[in-house]
Amino acid sequence: MREEIRALHQQQTWSLVPSLPKHPVLGCRWTYKLKFKANGQLEHHKARLIAKGFDQKYGIDYKETFSPVAKLPTIRILLAVSLQRNWSVTQLDVSNAFLHGDLDEAVYMKQPPGFIDTRYPNHVCRLHKAIYSLKQSPQ
Repeated sequence: MREEIRALHQQQTWSLVPSLPKHPVLGCRWTYKLKFKANGQLEHHKARLIAKGFDQKYGIDYKETFSPVAKLPTIRILLAVSLQRNWSVTQLDVSNAFLHGDLDEAVYMKQPPGFIDTRYPNHVCRLHKAIYSLKQSPQ
């Protein structure tokens, strides 16, 4: 959980602000997963902070949910062309990929359980970047 919070702070995902009475505040929760190596041994425990995006209202918390994706035929064509031209192909895994998307709308979330700032316990997180489970995260 500390590693996930560190990544969120490093990406400047949110800033703490006083709660606005007219603006909805989303909840959040932790999810946990075990990551295993190819041989079946436990590699590490993974914690992820997710927003309760199911509470978001269209037109208030978000306007667009479009997510560009590459279709399998496009990937096949790219691989065929690279093979034909002797290009090298490299796969990249972007750590915390959803945390890189900037938010256009003002979205507020409660402070993460277990990591409430003792100086500002009644403040909320004003999200600057997307967080898992928001409607606009895949953008």
